[in-house]
Amino acid sequence: MSNILYKLEKQEETSITPELLYVSKAKYDEDWHSTMHMHPFTELFYVTHGKGIFKIEDKSFEVKKDDLLIVNSNVIHTESSNGKNPLEYIVLGVEGLFIDDKLPFTIYNFNDRKEEILYFLEKIITEIESKNDFYINICQSCLEILIFNIMRLSSHNMVLDKNKNVTKECSYIKKYIDTHYASNLTLDSLASIAYMNKYYMTRVFKENIGKTPINYLIDKRISVSKILLETTEYSLSEIFRIVGFSSQSYFNQIFKKRVNMTPRQYRNKNKSFD
Repeated sequence: MSNILYKLEKQEETSITPELLYVSKAKYDEDWHSTMHMHPFTELFYVTHGKGIFKIEDKSFEVKKDDLLIVNSNVIHTESSNGKNPLEYIVLGVEGLFIDDKLPFTIYNFNDRKEEILYFLEKIITEIESKNDFYINICQSCLEILIFNIMRLSSHNMVLDKNKNVTKECSYIKKYIDTHYASNLTLDSLASIAYMNKYYMTRVFKENIGKTPINYLIDKRISVSKILLETTEYSLSEIFRIVGFSSQSYFNQIFKKRVNMTPRQYRNKNKSFD
């Protein structure tokens, strides 16, 4: 009797715990609404048919069949279809997954290896549709294998992180800001909510999130204001109040500093209405 034993070599572990929030199959039709938006989690888009245009922040580019696009959390984006060759894609909403923080998104084409990607995407959809025993566990396992395959096939150009090891307190503060950005938030109020010393909270938040709580709050307000400027006819005096700035002059000042143009200039350049 012959026997071959394969031992696993010890390697530096890549510990990831992404959570699959949803999966969706999208196909362009007349009801398709292309509106700039963002999510507090990462999205993975795999183009299964057709062509389209993705707009991410101030960049627009074409996508085609077998393109995989990964959009980081809290990044403004939208997609539209090519009229002659309608866009179809599978999208996953994933929490706890990040690409390199220097980039808001990344894109790959897996035409030569699409079977290795599509198998797990379609398996996730099949499991969710059937809802048989342990389907959630199988979906989570498929997601992790899918992510490792993407890392392997893209030569590890993607950086995965367990939400950058964000502490529970930082995660709570971040989610609180995401929900209550329009409120009158201060370091003192955030520290009180998190039961933390405000100086310690600021240091830990910056170490984990990459910016101070107040800078994160300002960036959140700017991101929402950009969506409102692009997609609504609210006046500037209405928008600064909606997103939580204390005055229109301060809104104009901080917007120009972060975006390199005034809110009015940004609207004139990017508005989606006449």
